[in-house]
Amino acid sequence: MSQDVFPRPSTPIELSPLSLTPAPHLAVSESPQMDHVAEQLVPRSARNETSLHPVDGGWRAWLFLGGAFLVETFAWGFPTSYGVFLSAYLSDPEWSSQPRADYLLPLIGTLISGLMYVASFFLCPLANRFPRYRRAMMWTGAVLCWVSLFGASYATDVRQLVGLQGCLYAIGGAMLYAPIPDFLQEWFVKRRGLGYGVINAGTSFAGVFFPLVLPALFSSFGTAQTLRYLSIALTGFTAFALLLIRPRLPERRDSKWWLLILINTIQGFVYYVPIVWLPTYASALNVSTTISSLSVALLNGSSVLSRLCMGSLSDHVSPWILALIMCASSSLATFVLWGVTGHAVAGLLVFGIVYGIVAGGWFVLWGAFVKAIAKDNPTSSMMLIGILMLSTGLGSILSTPISSALSSSGTSYDRSQHSNARSGFGVEGGRFETMIVYVGTCFAGAALVALLGWSSERTGFPLRARGDGTVTVV
Repeated sequence: MSQDVFPRPSTPIELSPLSLTPAPHLAVSESPQMDHVAEQLVPRSARNETSLHPVDGGWRAWLFLGGAFLVETFAWGFPTSYGVFLSAYLSDPEWSSQPRADYLLPLIGTLISGLMYVASFFLCPLANRFPRYRRAMMWTGAVLCWVSLFGASYATDVRQLVGLQGCLYAIGGAMLYAPIPDFLQEWFVKRRGLGYGVINAGTSFAGVFFPLVLPALFSSFGTAQTLRYLSIALTGFTAFALLLIRPRLPERRDSKWWLLILINTIQGFVYYVPIVWLPTYASALNVSTTISSLSVALLNGSSVLSRLCMGSLSDHVSPWILALIMCASSSLATFVLWGVTGHAVAGLLVFGIVYGIVAGGWFVLWGAFVKAIAKDNPTSSMMLIGILMLSTGLGSILSTPISSALSSSGTSYDRSQHSNARSGFGVEGGRFETMIVYVGTCFAGAALVALLGWSSERTGFPLRARGDGTVTVV
């Protein structure tokens, strides 16, 4: 008698079809063959991404090439044409008569090109390692280029020109250009050489165009006004170019990062204004130097409490809520305590304490914001912290000339009028009124940005963007 070792099932077994899901390396391949393999392996019904745009052609690829040509034209065109700038500077007695001008002015041209090459050594690998931040790097570089030319138009010393048009423009130009080769590898494979040729032709075009146009501008408007016009032209053309430059491969970007950059930059533009100007404001009240210094000491001392509390709260509460509370409170404190009661010494000292408490903890929130974006990746975290420091530093540099211009916007002011002032706005005949309004308004704008970030976090607003610009909910 025989017996099966394994009993037969009473009902036949049905095998379900094998389900394939897209693998990450197939979704990011730059090879057309691999794109075809991915489409064959993954059923269309199982895909949540649209088909990739074709390489080596198509309107998207040519738009990218046009945008990259414009970036090349402005990023590398000014260093290539610096000889025209040098001729204008040496012809202007304001520059040529300064000490060591014959050495420092020619140095600017080599500084721009040299530092751009050196900076690209570090920036190009970063662009490749963190592809979702490539366009953020380019926008930051465009802003730095604008700041360098616009700031150089107000320079009065040759050393300022070296720092602004030489060093700062080089850093901005390198950040603007560094991601271009990485984008090119996505859009062009077999015709990559053609792509490089078209992009690099931008430098040659600039080398022909600028030497023909700039001399007429210098002779008509002077060096300062011409630099301002060039900064405006650079901003317009590079902004248009960056709208054309899109990644071909899907990438995930958190749009809240842009809100963070915006609110952080606003903070940089206003946070240090009271720190710099409170002693001068207090002196306008005819108080002793001790009281003047005490206003800043109280501000910085109270910020210790703010930073400890905000650091602890950020471990448990959304940083967007904390940012909203901080910015709204800072705006209210500026308008009420500084603007309304600031004409009295007691009101000014109270403002210093309250401002330190409500505004001083902003930088502690960086850790919570970055943690939500970079997760536990230390390399990404350090890069994001660096970008936040850069945007804060940019605002801090520009905040002093802005606040100085605002404090002297009035035609005249009399220091004896402080006794008749009925509010902080009226001290010294209203000398500080525009500055106080500027600080309070900027903090109010930052609060609106924080509110948008918090609302998007609560409601699940679609904040993830695909590489082709299509926004998807995650």
